[in-house]
Amino acid sequence: MDLSLCARDERFVCAGSREIRQIRRSDDTGIEKSDGSFTGVEDIDRQIVAALATDGRISYTDLAEQVGLSVSAVHQRVRRLEQRGVIKGYGARLDHDALDSSLTAFIAIRPIDASAPDDAPERLGHLAAIESCYSVAGEDFYLLLVRVATPAALERLLQDIRTAANVTTRTTVVLSTPFEGRPPRVTG
Repeated sequence: MDLSLCARDERFVCAGSREIRQIRRSDDTGIEKSDGSFTGVEDIDRQIVAALATDGRISYTDLAEQVGLSVSAVHQRVRRLEQRGVIKGYGARLDHDALDSSLTAFIAIRPIDASAPDDAPERLGHLAAIESCYSVAGEDFYLLLVRVATPAALERLLQDIRTAANVTTRTTVVLSTPFEGRPPRVTG
């Protein structure tokens, strides 16, 4: 254990130069259960997650400086967050205009036959223009986030969705996006 960690992370208490024991702060929400799983995420881990969500390419050195831990402690925490599934992967923010998919729309779908199997996500998975599929409460069953190049491409996609999943659709075209993909708010 890095003794310099004691000076920067108040969750550790140093007694002399040999003894280090971990203590819990009352505001820690990451409690380990008997089966080894965790409930919640500790405050320092929330800061790490927020920093990585803002810049997934941040170096461990810069991340360590930002959250006030050693590089090795940050590396270990990131690895643990990945193993626990808190961090599921890393991605790039894309310029959809440059990729010829500048028209964004939300498509609400519901089955024509309510007694039919609820398998729309499986039936629509092959359509690459569908970026996200959300199961929702209310009159509709699913809400799809789609990106296409033109209104004509959206019209073709709507027909493909209706045919593939035997659903009715209600479409909302996005005029502008003031913000999206915001990093999580650090709470604690």
